[in-house]
Amino acid sequence: MPMNYVARALETDESRGMMKAVVNADTGKILGFTCLGLEGGEIMSIVQVAMMGGVRWEVLRDAVWAHPSLAESLNNLWAFLE
Repeated sequence: MPMNYVARALETDESRGMMKAVVNADTGKILGFTCLGLEGGEIMSIVQVAMMGGVRWEVLRDAVWAHPSLAESLNNLWAFLE
């Protein structure tokens, strides 16, 4: 997902970059995640903790994240999954 889909990135005029997630379609397990963009490490840490806890991607998709924050972009990211 391009970072220009991230409201907080647009607000700070830092919309360069992208996010990508890889999940197991059968189990919902998050297999990998990367964020190349504004405060990417902060967003990666959220997904990393979810991966360590065995949290399915649907839980992150349905979560209510603080606004405005970069974390709320996770709702958009999971909506891109096919």
